[in-house]
Amino acid sequence: MDEILKRDATDQLSALTALRISSLELLEAALARHQATHGTLNAVVATSVERARERARAIDELRARGEPMGRLAGLPMTVKDTFDVVGLPASSGVEALRLRQAEDATVVRHARDVGAVIWGKTNTPVMAGDWQSFNALYGTTSNPWDPARTPGGSSGGAAAALAAGVTALEIGSDIGGSLRVPASFCGVFSHKPTWGLVSQHGHVPPSPGSWSERDLNVVGPMARSARDLRLLLSVLEDGPMAAKAAPMELKGARIGLWLAEPGFPLDPEVRAAIEAFAAELAGAGAEVTPIPAPAPMRTLMPAYQTLLGAIVGADMPPAMIRRMERMRGWARWSMARGAAPDSPAAISLAYTATHREWLAADAVRQRLRREVAPVFDRFDVVMAPIAPVAAFPHNHRDFAKRTLTLSTGETIPYAAMLNWIALATALHLPATTVPAGLAASGLPVGVQLIGPTGGDARTLALAQAIDENVRGFTAPEMRP
Repeated sequence: MDEILKRDATDQLSALTALRISSLELLEAALARHQATHGTLNAVVATSVERARERARAIDELRARGEPMGRLAGLPMTVKDTFDVVGLPASSGVEALRLRQAEDATVVRHARDVGAVIWGKTNTPVMAGDWQSFNALYGTTSNPWDPARTPGGSSGGAAAALAAGVTALEIGSDIGGSLRVPASFCGVFSHKPTWGLVSQHGHVPPSPGSWSERDLNVVGPMARSARDLRLLLSVLEDGPMAAKAAPMELKGARIGLWLAEPGFPLDPEVRAAIEAFAAELAGAGAEVTPIPAPAPMRTLMPAYQTLLGAIVGADMPPAMIRRMERMRGWARWSMARGAAPDSPAAISLAYTATHREWLAADAVRQRLRREVAPVFDRFDVVMAPIAPVAAFPHNHRDFAKRTLTLSTGETIPYAAMLNWIALATALHLPATTVPAGLAASGLPVGVQLIGPTGGDARTLALAQAIDENVRGFTAPEMRP
């Protein structure tokens, strides 16, 4: 039964349609895989097994009678623990939120409406605020490629469950790389949609019950194949059916390779893996051209930090924000004297940004959006790194004391994880994560294919061409 779990969602759905397996049998296989790997991974942290079994049986009965079936009919899947799911807690790693009764988030309702059998929630950091996935409520999630390392965050449990064959589809979210970093660290696919394409309702943060469509944050699909991303996005999106565009040929595809940026560290192992991948794409007929940053990153990064900090600060305890507000005078003084962009002074100013400061940052963002647009007349996509490193060892020290270690032994700031993901996030651009291969250390490395505003179909189509002609998902060698 493990063999069916190695297939992507599209193949699993074909097996269900052809009656080669029932929905209940597929669900039981997924549950068994979860039980076999849970002690090592701790990826799925809450389950609703009996409710899922009832739904699977009902779908099997409908299929046996020849009733019309939805696009995900009978497919077992899990959902990141930041989304409301009836019958399951939606804690975002916080005890105070775990016991509340929830209605389905909009995207969860969309998935259920086409027949998905949702049986579990995957782990996330507290309030989805880290590039690791651990919290006091559910513990630490580990990477299937090396359990001593993080699967990334905040959709880390989702990426680990996908890579380990526990689930075939996942719904994640991204405001600071939370779809892209875990996909890169675990060797799976993800898609960060154009902002506004997919509803955020039922996602925590913000506060439970909010109808706010938070700036920068997006909700998107994760999977083991690019075609599965397109399938799930077609279910989740509220706008026109962007995921249904015609396929793209890899031969002649115009790819701008952004691989160097002053002040953006990049581990030589990661760079080498991406360069080798770019050479493979060129060998398959793509036109790969090295380019500088599509936008001036020294201008974009401070604006992004203000936009992001204003959102993060809105969810922080009031007493903590008041303390930061009292520090603003000192913080401005420190910044005027050269304090680093990731310093406590910079963070305090970002988390307590005034509306006037937010407007100034937004004005920079809007100008850069216009300046970047012509890049996508010259290139179909911009291909760039996602993280400066491959999956790193678990590190639960105080956030301000964490660093990252490159393969050379050099240490870099933990906040460098924000660098490469900032362009697409700040400018509301779509970005599809594709596995690029393995670093010399044997760990996965992913790249992001960044497209123009509304160009989701373009990045997904190219990702599928790469997946089917050059490189796709490789399962980690892990003992169940």
